Amino acid sequence: MEKGFGRRALSGLGLLTFAGLTGCGGGDAARAPRVAGVPGYQGSPGLACVPYARARTGIELRGDAWQWWDAAAGRYQRGRRPAPGHVLVFGRTRRLPQGHVAVVRRVIGPREIRVDHANWAEAGGHGRGRVSEDQPVIDVSGTNDWSALRVWYPPIQDYGNTVFAAHGFISPRLASA
Repeated sequence: MEKGFGRRALSGLGLLTFAGLTGCGGGDAARAPRVAGVPGYQGSPGLACVPYARARTGIELRGDAWQWWDAAAGRYQRGRRPAPGHVLVFGRTRRLPQGHVAVVRRVIGPREIRVDHANWAEAGGHGRGRVSEDQPVIDVSGTNDWSALRVWYPPIQDYGNTVFAAHGFISPRLASA
């Protein structure tokens, strides 16, 4: 059965995510500019990131979010540069035991993108299972390869302090034979 970023996993995950998003941050490289006018959560609760990303992009992968990167090998194009419509795949960590996926809405600059994603919220919070659209994500990796990210967190209207690991971006284009 596909867990995605499901309800059962979210109970423990949400608390860890919230703690991570409001916890200690990295050094100056992880500092982020303030962003005004970012929308909060939309829609009804109950949506996980995996089915949301699949429905938005047409990428036909199964399994938890962290499994998408390996599952895409040989099937879809993968890379380290964002483009609209690509899926950003977060790694599996203690704070994200099922990983996370988000759909790139637009590229703002070499180190900032906007994503649409579902279920990026603390346990019990009003954002649990909801969609967040046009949310800023910044690359804080030392080599600008999108392997280390900070993500906007609507409840605090700012970037969380946690630096999340990412595998890269999956394109909806099929891999070349």
